Amino acid sequence: MRQSYLKNAALMTGADVLLRLAGMGLRIWLANALGGEGMGLYQLVLAVYSLFVTLATAGVSVAAARLMAEELSRGRAEARGMLARLLAAGLGLGAFAMVAQFGLAGLAAAWWLGDARAAGALRAAAFGMPWMAVSAVLRGFFIARRRGEPNVLSQLVEQTVRIGVVYVVLEQGILRGWDHGRKCTAVLAATALSEAVSACMMLLFYHREARRCFAGEKARRPRDPARRLWDILWPVEGGRCLASALHTAENMLVPACLTVCLLDAGGRSAAVAQYGSLKGMALPLLTFPFGLLGSLSVLLMPEITQAHIRGERARLGCLLDRMLRLTGYFSALAGALFWVWGEPLALLLYHSQEAGFYLRVLGPAMPLMYLESMVDGAMKGMGEQKAVFRYSLWDAVLRIAGVLLFLPRWGMKGFLWVILLSSAYTCQMNTARLLHVSGLKPRLWRWLGAPALAALVSAGAGEGLRTLLAGWLGSGSTPTRLAALCAGGFGMAAVCLAVQWPLGLGEEVRAILRTEKSRRERQKSPENRNCSGHRGEN
Repeated sequence: MRQSYLKNAALMTGADVLLRLAGMGLRIWLANALGGEGMGLYQLVLAVYSLFVTLATAGVSVAAARLMAEELSRGRAEARGMLARLLAAGLGLGAFAMVAQFGLAGLAAAWWLGDARAAGALRAAAFGMPWMAVSAVLRGFFIARRRGEPNVLSQLVEQTVRIGVVYVVLEQGILRGWDHGRKCTAVLAATALSEAVSACMMLLFYHREARRCFAGEKARRPRDPARRLWDILWPVEGGRCLASALHTAENMLVPACLTVCLLDAGGRSAAVAQYGSLKGMALPLLTFPFGLLGSLSVLLMPEITQAHIRGERARLGCLLDRMLRLTGYFSALAGALFWVWGEPLALLLYHSQEAGFYLRVLGPAMPLMYLESMVDGAMKGMGEQKAVFRYSLWDAVLRIAGVLLFLPRWGMKGFLWVILLSSAYTCQMNTARLLHVSGLKPRLWRWLGAPALAALVSAGAGEGLRTLLAGWLGSGSTPTRLAALCAGGFGMAAVCLAVQWPLGLGEEVRAILRTEKSRRERQKSPENRNCSGHRGEN
């Protein structure tokens, strides 16, 4: 029997928050161990690394979740046949990405990044590509099966291994006086090792699940597998790879253009340090709360796909409306929290006032960032990969143009404007396309107006709390400052929820609980018990 949606959502959300907390702890420790310049070099390596990760996993990840959801509703033998083809495609892409990254590491470091120290880190990270591709396919299989535990446990083990190896190796490196290049190599080698461990765990989980899912049936060729796989792979893979390549180009141009602006204030070293403060410190904090929504997006994709394929427009509209409404409420609160508490938080974690400034400026743009990410997932679930590709391409081109135009003159403030305008563009274009395809009418008050009102009220309360807690925030010990931040944040959240509840949040929560209650009652009925096992397996 499949797990309930609510149970999976709670499991994946809790696990994702735990993983993000662990990852954020590691990143904070890295930021303090490497410093601004070291984090800048690390982020430059990640910019190239992410391009090859996209090549290895982007297409097969989306294809696995969507195609397995379709085949499991048809039959066991066809589903097994499709999974075999997905694994073969994943291994092929992963092996190609590994060879390409390893072979191009020297050229990428010298000519793309302008820093030869990055070559070793890129070569070490390459060995994780095939493992990542296999994991991506199997995670798609478990998502289609509505099984959250394998994905959660494998990711927990992966993060534990990564943190443990990074901490041990980097501590030795600090004692031995390693340069930033060797330290980055150690971090990326630990990442590759953790990906291998995670993939092995996923294979063990699959071996057990296969007996339950396929019941010993041999694989059978599904309907037109190559064409269906290609129809998803090429727009997703091509779109994401092209967007990732342009994003990599952007990340290489940012330090170069900042260097022009900072010729009299530290040059390349100062530019890399500012880049590290934004990309390695501020942006990870801004994206951290998205973990609470990311699991919702992953779990909604099969539901949205099924509703779209079956032509259930009413159910599809309900799912999309709920997704946009909950995203609006959550992201508005998160943005208000960073607007008020961004500076003291950055000072506490990174001892960086500069990172705090970035948090405060970008906080109000979080609803646009989060809505765009959620809509992106929904669009792929409805087969709108080509539209996502077009918008991502134009967005990347416009961002590069903005970097070349604004950064040499205005420095990092110009880049902040680029980020804000990019978020507004992608959110507007993707949402407009989603509404057109689904037939859903715009409900701006439900999705943005009511959440914004609640966020403004909570921000006012937060400014008052910050004034009251100023003494603790400014001169107290680290535990005292942390306690003050937590008290202020929880106070703001309480105010925001109190305002949001009568504006529609309470309605959505009650609707979710009613849906879950009805689902459980259907599962308990005699008729459903007689056939639920078969449906659950298919």
